[in-house]
Amino acid sequence: MDVLAIFTAVMEPHLLLTVLLCTLYGAFVGSMPGLTATMAVALLVPFTYFMGPAQAVAAIVATTTTAIFAGDISGALLKMPGTPASAAYVEDSYILSMNGKPRTTLFTSLIAGVLGGIIGVIILAFATPQLARLSASFSSDEAFWLATLGLSCAVFVGGASVARNFASLFIGLAIATVGIDVAVGHPRYTFGLEDLYDGVSFIPAMIGLFALSELLRNAGSGEETRLGRISIEPLFTGLRDAWREIWHRKLAVLRSGVGGTVIGALPGAGADVAAWIAYALSRRFSKTPEKFGKGHIEGIVDGGAANNAAVAGAWTPALVFGIPGDSVTAIAIGVLLMKGLTPGPDIFTTDATLVYTIFGAFLVANVLMLLTGGLAVAVATHILRIPRAVLMPLVLMLSMIGAYAIMGSTMAIWIVLVLGLLGFAMAWAQIPLAPAILGIVLGKVVESNFMVSMMKAQGNLMGFFERDAAAVLGVATLIVWGLLLVRAALEIIGRHNTLSAKDAKK
Repeated sequence: MDVLAIFTAVMEPHLLLTVLLCTLYGAFVGSMPGLTATMAVALLVPFTYFMGPAQAVAAIVATTTTAIFAGDISGALLKMPGTPASAAYVEDSYILSMNGKPRTTLFTSLIAGVLGGIIGVIILAFATPQLARLSASFSSDEAFWLATLGLSCAVFVGGASVARNFASLFIGLAIATVGIDVAVGHPRYTFGLEDLYDGVSFIPAMIGLFALSELLRNAGSGEETRLGRISIEPLFTGLRDAWREIWHRKLAVLRSGVGGTVIGALPGAGADVAAWIAYALSRRFSKTPEKFGKGHIEGIVDGGAANNAAVAGAWTPALVFGIPGDSVTAIAIGVLLMKGLTPGPDIFTTDATLVYTIFGAFLVANVLMLLTGGLAVAVATHILRIPRAVLMPLVLMLSMIGAYAIMGSTMAIWIVLVLGLLGFAMAWAQIPLAPAILGIVLGKVVESNFMVSMMKAQGNLMGFFERDAAAVLGVATLIVWGLLLVRAALEIIGRHNTLSAKDAKK
């Protein structure tokens, strides 16, 4: 590892300027209700065509890191979390803001997020090379179980009922089957359209499911996104009080930073899951758990540290195994492939400088986030005064441009429109979108490795358990499936008992 070369790459003026601009961009998008970090990255992808690999990934890293924090802004001021990760502690942040402490609340979240992100980067830099050495010996058997475990985790932590999570997952897997069959080389579900031979492009699919469906939902709500009257404390007072809160809870920041990194490394989990779990643990170990949900800063510290740490953690499976930890790293993997680089254990030997440059970009992005995030907090009142009637058409236009730029075909527009309607219908039916996204991303990975292993074992399913690592991963996956079945059974029993009680009352 050439330390000087890595330092030179990280300090390259174009890369630093990219990181700075993307932190500003992430702060703007993340602060908008309904505009997620994933959407921000999706809209950024067309611009990465003109960047080098390190610069492109640094842009994604900086955008994601800042957007995750900025989601707290609209949550604290409007009770409308800008990103799913902000939803865990939105009640506390909004109540604190209504009590005259919006800047204290947001600065606390900002500083906790920066520290959590730095903890995540440090763990990432030390852990990924070791895991890469281990994964270098992985075969298609281990890759199959890892991808399947990722799908299982997505269902397990989906947030809705197991049935709805499975429904979402199978929708994503169905979309992933479009294209050329990996086994026989025959087109399937393409309707004779050559543009679909390579499958449904992930970026237009994600823009449709997330962005367009959210735009349709907002268009139907008829609500205006405007900031109400909030008493705001002086900037210095808010910053001072925030530092005090962080210092008093420094061990909680460390705990949530480490925990968020580990959770983020689980395929299908992500920052929102990390934030919810950190918030739950914070309440469990708190001396005043009764204050949570009523304007308590403690949950904001833990949640803010965990969700940014999870951003770094999600890169672990992406870099080591080539399996996306979340939808953002799925986009990043696509960008790296576009640049001629294949994520996986080999990248640590063939492009080690690039990998550590990514780690350095993470660190720089978190440090710069103190500046850009602070600026976002200071001007948030002006940003959030943009009427929805102006904002939403602008977002729709950018979404369509981004999708078209990926495929270079009008088919991208149709994919966005069709999957946007599908996402809207899923939201109406209370079916979560996250498992579907993971299904699209991991569907081909599961299928290709399954077919390779089956051909290698001549159709013997026990071949998936012959290798030690594969056996461990296989057993872990089956245990997760068992837990899912138990959870589903309990949900069915609970629903039956509820209906029976209602009938008895009638």
